[in-house]
Amino acid sequence: MKKQYIIPIFVPHLGCPNDCTFCNQKKISGELRNITEKDVQETIEFYLSNFKSKDAYTEVAFYGGSFTGIEVELQEKLLQTVYEYIKEKKINAIRISTRPDYIDKETLKRLKKYKVKTIELGVQSTNNFILEKCRRGHTYEDVVRASRLIRWHGFKLGHQMMIGLPESTEADDIKTAQDLIRLKPKIVRIYPVLVIKDTKLEEEYKNGTYEPLTVNQAVERCKEICYLFMKKKIKIIRIGLQSTETITSPNKESSEVVAGPYHETFRQLVETAIYYDTIENKIKKVNSKIKEVEIIVNPQDANNVIGYKKENINRLKELYDVDVVIKQDIKQKLNKIDVKPTKIHKDFIDDKEEVKIK
Repeated sequence: MKKQYIIPIFVPHLGCPNDCTFCNQKKISGELRNITEKDVQETIEFYLSNFKSKDAYTEVAFYGGSFTGIEVELQEKLLQTVYEYIKEKKINAIRISTRPDYIDKETLKRLKKYKVKTIELGVQSTNNFILEKCRRGHTYEDVVRASRLIRWHGFKLGHQMMIGLPESTEADDIKTAQDLIRLKPKIVRIYPVLVIKDTKLEEEYKNGTYEPLTVNQAVERCKEICYLFMKKKIKIIRIGLQSTETITSPNKESSEVVAGPYHETFRQLVETAIYYDTIENKIKKVNSKIKEVEIIVNPQDANNVIGYKKENINRLKELYDVDVVIKQDIKQKLNKIDVKPTKIHKDFIDDKEEVKIK
């Protein structure tokens, strides 16, 4: 399988008709000026010159704003700049993100012309009341229509959703994931809401009308949503905002994050929680008191199995008095672990007696 590279190009707030209560795209992306064709070219050249593999599958991704809401002439200039690299076989495809209400047949025809392959829709919620509360300016019906058009025209469909929006409960967030699954995206991104400076949500937070999720609440909610997507084999390509110099801990003076479930390794926390459930369920199924388990894992998954600051290993020891032996095996499938009890207590009363399992 070829190595895959993404060249990110941020178009902050271009094409957005309004400010959602939670959004300040220039703060989130760290990009304070609008993009030009020269910027696109320089960005591509920089990344291509630094990629180690010269035989990789490479996509240019336009992030931020609503790409198809940009004035058509500028859209075509930006796309044409990338398309020149596609014709030279230096770039394989383009992906964009946009609003559901900025998709129509004419737009899709234009995107197809320039070899756009993936279109991600900023859905955030499928509850119309919550969308209105956040001033999104589109409805769930727009999401359904746009998703179907994108799939029917042969594009790869992606969805972006948020958890912890104003007025959104855990049940609402779960329902959003279930609604998106029915629309058959290939990829999804899950973003816990952070309170960003200079947003309407900051005002609501400061006056006490909005309370963000804690890190633990966000991890648990994302975990349950991940189970839904994983069951349907929908690829989760991001959990949590990308950390930057400004999107960082609210405790840092330079941070634009006022409050909310920020963590520098948020995805790892979620994946750690998922692996913990797997290990715990295996332990509970054994009709003996387990003393030690051996976990076979692909080296790429080892850190998530062990957990942030060895959270999983410490928790299993604390709650079940179980020792964990991690064995890394490159032949083990990614995102899959084998859990094997290797020692059990022979007698529940005498914990010093133990039996090895061959």
